[in-house]
Amino acid sequence: MPRLFVAIELPEDVRERLAGLCNGLPGARWVPPENQHLTLRFIGEVPAGEIPDVAGALARVTAPGFALSISGVGFFGQRKRARLAWAGVEKNPALIELQRRVEAAVQRAGLPVEERKFSPHITLARLKVTRPDRLGGWMEAHNLFRAGPFPVTRFVLFSSFLSQSGAIYTAEAEFDLKTNS
Repeated sequence: MPRLFVAIELPEDVRERLAGLCNGLPGARWVPPENQHLTLRFIGEVPAGEIPDVAGALARVTAPGFALSISGVGFFGQRKRARLAWAGVEKNPALIELQRRVEAAVQRAGLPVEERKFSPHITLARLKVTRPDRLGGWMEAHNLFRAGPFPVTRFVLFSSFLSQSGAIYTAEAEFDLKTNS
């Protein structure tokens, strides 16, 4: 069964800048720049026959385009056992509203409610055994990172296949946001 998620793709220049953060943490499994994105909703495993239902529900989402900025870095988990390093996303009411509409569409497609609170970020690395002092030094070195603003004009339904060399993402459907014209 394919694993699905809904995300905003990042412009190439932003991914290149983020790639500059991806070093200096022993034990980190860095996300390749081509896989960096902002997840709006992780869906999980879905039978292949249900993908058109999910895509159809997402196609009914209407929202305006907006500008997005990336700011700072952080981690999830406890400092002694951090599990993920990320780049932050500046507060943006339009992003929150888009995520809310995506969540409602996914539920209309018959999928369960997402229990986790939406915490917008771009995953940079998955961490296995990273010493707290190294994590603190990495955060201190990159906490002033900023990129953007850049325009967000669409969102994408991706499928994900896990291989030994990492995740392979395939765009299943793309959805344009309204533009001011």
